[in-house]
Amino acid sequence: MKFQETETIELKAIAQNGIKKEIVAFANCGGGTVYVGVADDGAVPGVEDADACALQVSNMVRDAVKPDVTMFVSYKTLDCDGKAVVAVKVQRGTNRPYYLAKKGLRPEGVYVRQGCSSVPATDAAIRQMIKETDGDSFEDMRSLDQALTFESTKGEFETRKIPFGAPQMQALNITSSDGLYTNLGLLLSDQCPHTVKAAVFEGTDPSVFNDRREFSGPLMQQLDEVYDYIDFHNQTHATYQKLLRVDTRDYPEVAVREALLNSIVHRDYSFRTSTLISVYDDRIEFVSVGGLLPGFELEDLMMGVSACRNPHLANVFYRLQLIEAYGTGMRKIMGAYAGAASQPQIMATNNAFKIVLPNTNFAATAAETPTANSKEAPAASYSREDEILRFLAEHPSITRKEAQTLLGIGQSTAGRILKEMVDKGQIARHGGGRTLRYELA
Repeated sequence: MKFQETETIELKAIAQNGIKKEIVAFANCGGGTVYVGVADDGAVPGVEDADACALQVSNMVRDAVKPDVTMFVSYKTLDCDGKAVVAVKVQRGTNRPYYLAKKGLRPEGVYVRQGCSSVPATDAAIRQMIKETDGDSFEDMRSLDQALTFESTKGEFETRKIPFGAPQMQALNITSSDGLYTNLGLLLSDQCPHTVKAAVFEGTDPSVFNDRREFSGPLMQQLDEVYDYIDFHNQTHATYQKLLRVDTRDYPEVAVREALLNSIVHRDYSFRTSTLISVYDDRIEFVSVGGLLPGFELEDLMMGVSACRNPHLANVFYRLQLIEAYGTGMRKIMGAYAGAASQPQIMATNNAFKIVLPNTNFAATAAETPTANSKEAPAASYSREDEILRFLAEHPSITRKEAQTLLGIGQSTAGRILKEMVDKGQIARHGGGRTLRYELA
């Protein structure tokens, strides 16, 4: 029998470590055979003990190649002019890409056959193999990054007293049946590559930035931080009915929460484009990648029909009591604006989804702004900074905790407001740690 290396034939004089990448390459491509006991030039030195050689290769395959490829590898001993040759036949595997366990699911661990050689696969080739094996569902696919940590997400689960161990991660599809992290795991990990970009503009068009930030990290961390950012810019407008003061936020908190959750839970994460949130004087716009799913119309969504692009991600948020499982988000947004002069707008293209929340105080604020010839004083309108300054006018100092209670906001938001007031020179810090307090500057 004459031996020669081809795209489907590899020759090895002995069973050395290099044979593992050849088996990986054949399993990832169209299959092939490795002949052990045959030199590169086709000479046949043979092997001394064919059974021991086959066992050695079998152990290598079982221990060093992931996922399990043993069912696609078979062994046969050939007699070539009195010399024993072990033929290791490899079929194309069904759980591609296969890779060397020590190298991981990245180019240096994934090999493909190219001519007579086994070479590292490109990132694009790895993604294509994952797509062919796992299907088109992004969150079900195996993550290219397997060095993931979950400190932030674990904290969210612990806060709600929900276990977050290996069994729960597999049940939630954060890991696959073979123990690999999925793309859902990537989204919930500290290494999540997707971001939310938020900006505050001056006026009603995107000409002048007042502020902009980009939020990264696990999706639930982004959710918390982006909500605080919007909440900080969600001002309170005060009016009086006789002696009764009535406070109205620019944007109903329920509507902001649901619009933000929609942009994070239902966006298409197969694209790297960031979710965009733009705050104008008269509105907030939430724009996320991924239009309506095929076969659905906006009217279906408004009727409460639930069509989820990322069902496993939605399930995680449901378990954490962040969303409901009944498609009520859009109806909650519309309900929050019941009776309002301006109503939310919902728009969708083939590739994007947009929610516009109108500022319920914008018309009133504009109407109350006095003109140059007006002799009428404007109605009272207080921001959160005004509330703190009014408090300090009657008290010697204020703590962060007192600011939280006064404004009805969270710890991080209160701290950020106080810091900005210090930076503006409105108030001054005194003390530190538990004795930290703020006084008029």
